[in-house]
Amino acid sequence: MALTYIWTGFFIVGFLAAAAQWIILGDAEVFKKIVDGTFQSARFAVMDIALPLAGVMTLWMGILAIGEKAGAIEFLARITGPFFSRIFPGVPRDHPANGLIVMNYSANFLGLENAATPIGLKAMESLQTLNPTKDEATDAQLMFLVLNTAGMTLIPVSVMAQRAILGAKDPSDIFIPTLIASFAGTLVALIAVALRQRIRLMDPVILAWLGGITAFMAALVWYFTAFLTREQIQAASNIIGNVLILSVIVGFIAGALYRRANVYEVFIEGAKGGIQTSLMIIPFLVGMLVAIGVLRNSGVLDMFVGAVAWALGAMGINAEFAPSLPTALMKSISGSGARAMALEVMKTYGVDSFIGRLVSILQGSSDTTFYVIALYFGSVGITKTRYAVTYGLLADLAAVVASIWVGYLFFH
Repeated sequence: MALTYIWTGFFIVGFLAAAAQWIILGDAEVFKKIVDGTFQSARFAVMDIALPLAGVMTLWMGILAIGEKAGAIEFLARITGPFFSRIFPGVPRDHPANGLIVMNYSANFLGLENAATPIGLKAMESLQTLNPTKDEATDAQLMFLVLNTAGMTLIPVSVMAQRAILGAKDPSDIFIPTLIASFAGTLVALIAVALRQRIRLMDPVILAWLGGITAFMAALVWYFTAFLTREQIQAASNIIGNVLILSVIVGFIAGALYRRANVYEVFIEGAKGGIQTSLMIIPFLVGMLVAIGVLRNSGVLDMFVGAVAWALGAMGINAEFAPSLPTALMKSISGSGARAMALEVMKTYGVDSFIGRLVSILQGSSDTTFYVIALYFGSVGITKTRYAVTYGLLADLAAVVASIWVGYLFFH
């Protein structure tokens, strides 16, 4: 029911905001703006997301089918079994979902969004095989999804590219702050969901894995900042990402051939699932993105930012970060909307200004919660999302707070 209340709330709040502008300000055009936006959002959901995703899904569903024949998924599941059996206690150690979850998180961490999404959908489908109530999310699916909404990424390549296009002196200067903010959101998400599901975090295996990951991240940050220039950081991220993707594909094919599988037929059979999944998610995407468009075009977000800035000023609190709040709010509901808002802020205030850098950090610190929920749960027909929205937004809030903190720490 959570998504039902949120979805209907977007329409009701948007309508009331538009009505207030018409009655108080005499602005009748706001209704036309909202209605036009619904058509644009519906078209965007199908033409710009679902259809392009169909091609990527077709490719990667076929590749993953080859990987299953090669035994790669089972291999990853065995390696990560001790850790994931504790974080996902409802998933057997040798279940293929464990390997897919690792691949999804790894792809997200390296910024390989095109690869991460179809792998994540395949992981959600695999977790669904363990679900006794097909329309309600299990604990394992909730943990998997909330960690995805946190969207931890090593190098925010797309954000740095946007900054470079706008003429930033050092587009990669937001690298460390973004990594810190992203890690904070992910850590809060993991701890919050673990506490809700009564997972014992003080388990030696969990502590060892989390400590190892934290140490690895610290080493990577140290290496990138101590030995590489801006150009080298961007080049290294592109090379690493492309080499890893191609290595995975070739490795899967080689492993399947070794096991004497008919690789091409396996690919075709697996690829058929990509088209089916893409068609299945269209209603979920259209419904959510249209509701988001109503909220955005009604001006509610602008009103909220103005109220926050006024309240903080009245309390004597530094409110210089207030212009970044629309980007922070939009990030949870629309990635493209957040990107557009961030670009507008950088153009208005300057790409190397405090606000310009802050919106860049916000862009890379988390994923789009409502989009991820609609996409992942929609792909397997889950309508009862339990506390997914609440904890996804909690992770977003942690990332926003951390972003503002590191923004002041590094650039103010």
